Amino acid sequence: MVGTGRTTTIKKFLEKVRISEEIPDDLIYVNNFNKPDEPLLLTLPAGRGRRLQEGLDKLIMMLKTNIPELLKSQYFQERKQSILDAQQHKQRDILQKFEQLVAAEGFTIVQIPAGIFTRPDLIPVVDGQPTPFNKLEKLVKEEKLTRKQVEELKKKYEQLSGQLEKIISELKEIDEETQILLKNQEIEACAPMIKGALNDLRNKLPFPGLQGYLDEVEKSLTANIDLFKITPKEEADHDEQDPYLPYRINLLVDNSDLKGAPVIIETSPSYINLFGTIEYAYTRFGIGQTDHTKIKAGSFLKANGGYIVMNALDVLTEPGVWATLVRTLRYQVFEIQNPASLFAISTVKMKPEAIKSQVKVILVGDDYLYNLLYFYDENFKKIFKVKAEFDSEMDKSQKTINDYLRFARKICDEDKLLPVDKPGLAAMVELGVRLAGRQKKLSTRFHLIADVIREADYWAKKNEKNFITAEDIQKAIDERIERVNLVERKIQEMIEEGTILIDTENQVVGQINGLAVYDTGELAFGKPARITARTATGRAGIINIEREADLSGRTHNKGVLILTGYLRGKYAQNKPFALSASIAFEQSYSGVDGDSASAAEAYAILSSLSGLPLRQDLAVTGSINQKGEIQPIGGINEKIEGFFEVCKARGLTGTQGVIIPHQNIKNLMLKEEVVKAVAEDKFHIYPIKTLDKGLEILTGVKAGERLSDGTYEEGSVNQKVDAAVRELGLAWKDFGAEASWNDSEKESG
Repeated sequence: MVGTGRTTTIKKFLEKVRISEEIPDDLIYVNNFNKPDEPLLLTLPAGRGRRLQEGLDKLIMMLKTNIPELLKSQYFQERKQSILDAQQHKQRDILQKFEQLVAAEGFTIVQIPAGIFTRPDLIPVVDGQPTPFNKLEKLVKEEKLTRKQVEELKKKYEQLSGQLEKIISELKEIDEETQILLKNQEIEACAPMIKGALNDLRNKLPFPGLQGYLDEVEKSLTANIDLFKITPKEEADHDEQDPYLPYRINLLVDNSDLKGAPVIIETSPSYINLFGTIEYAYTRFGIGQTDHTKIKAGSFLKANGGYIVMNALDVLTEPGVWATLVRTLRYQVFEIQNPASLFAISTVKMKPEAIKSQVKVILVGDDYLYNLLYFYDENFKKIFKVKAEFDSEMDKSQKTINDYLRFARKICDEDKLLPVDKPGLAAMVELGVRLAGRQKKLSTRFHLIADVIREADYWAKKNEKNFITAEDIQKAIDERIERVNLVERKIQEMIEEGTILIDTENQVVGQINGLAVYDTGELAFGKPARITARTATGRAGIINIEREADLSGRTHNKGVLILTGYLRGKYAQNKPFALSASIAFEQSYSGVDGDSASAAEAYAILSSLSGLPLRQDLAVTGSINQKGEIQPIGGINEKIEGFFEVCKARGLTGTQGVIIPHQNIKNLMLKEEVVKAVAEDKFHIYPIKTLDKGLEILTGVKAGERLSDGTYEEGSVNQKVDAAVRELGLAWKDFGAEASWNDSEKESG
């Protein structure tokens, strides 16, 4: 049951256990430089993940500062200039040789516009002046050049143009070579700085799985030195994304603050809360983008290497949670998946490396839910192998009473309440016994006890007391009942004004006060109910009017059938049971269940048969078996108190009382006013073992033992009932009824 200390007990137990267990590793996702959409998992001892994160962040900050300074240094600039000078010298040498060749052949090199660019070209030199080919024709006409000379210039142009293309290619190769040399120069200058910083991390975190990742980081940083040349403004405008993102790590689970195995109490086990998610950042066009740093852990991963406690019903009702949980526990591998996205377009699909699951899951629920899962889920019994049951009551002993007192002290200390004095503690223990429903038991529904103490503290403070007293405890209980007993008060009011017919004095044939318990969920209370019986000749047996009206529960139906068996076994051994008897709960329109009224129903029928009136100042509860033995029932305190309230309202006469099963004596935990009334002989409680004993109390006539000849003592209740059954049988025989009866009479004649 809820309130039996399930979650609190589990938390306390796990707090003790976790200290002796190892702290699990930190879980880290890092960039996969080969496949960025498949982040890699690193596991480091607790606390080392934070060191790695801080170390890499410091590394980036250091490189952002030192690399630009290094590249601006005089030493580096001089070496850079020397490379540029050497490469430019190569280019000048090539151009000079080509220019000399071109000049010897009567040409010069000029730059020709080509769109927004220029390109080198060759133009003939005539009389010391560069002359384009389109003007040579004019010189031929002016006979300053011959046609043969022009043709020779064109041939030389074609030859020299081919050589020019080769020269241009050589110059481009030298430019590319220059860039490579400059890049290598930067790498040569910066690599020691990068390697040195990473070596510090390697020395501080000498873990095999980490070394390979740091090697990849070093390789990538060395190849991407241009990242550290950008200005802060350029960095801020870098597509709103961190340019150094590949070198950031995602410290998915940081266990640096743990002092043992983690214990997670997940009160809201939705899919994302439990299993985490992969977040997206959306562009202004609605396109989702993600990376390894947007992977978020749920409580399941945070409990990896430890324990997670959840409510079983919550887990089952959250979409997708149960299937994923069972699959993860079965295969012991966990994968964080992309959340379902219906409206956003994602350009990146992440598949992080799977994580080995080492979580111990504790589910809290009721017995019905456990059995449902056990029988209908094949995997449940394989995965959840330990079942711990929490009882709603415990034995009352000096030890458990002391535990109750400690519990009260704990509540007072935690909630800063007034201390409870000794009579108050005694009242609290009595409440625990009453909630348990047995004198030798104490209730373990601690939340109810705690709530009463908290409310009693309010009343004590209101009355300016220094302690919570028994009076305050009782006041809290009374107020708690007062807030939810509207139905009880309405029924009591209708009984007092006569709307519901209940007699508490005189004697009536075939009528008795039964006792019913009404349960509204928040409150259970008892009230008397009039039960009547009418008997006549017939073969219908016991007619359960509640059943005929479809207002009777299965247990009540069984009780009536047992009653029928009792009557046949006791009064119809040597004669036919030619009886039709109807029994009904008067003014009951909402249904009846339970067999606790079967004794009262038997008394009503026996009274109707014998003609002996039953006392109306008594109420009866108890079930019977076919031998006429009285059996215990539930709600005994509520039933007695319910009839007592009716009698008190009409005035206690000193003869009123309740007949109960003797086994229920151990369940009696009555209100103080009832106990006082019984002690003063104003109200009576009669525990009985057999139906006959109850008959004697109700009728004032001896029940009567069966004699050797099969009859009962003259003038006893049983003799009168037996005689009535015989008369009914003879009446049925005389008037005739069913053909089967007539046939049997003829055969016997």
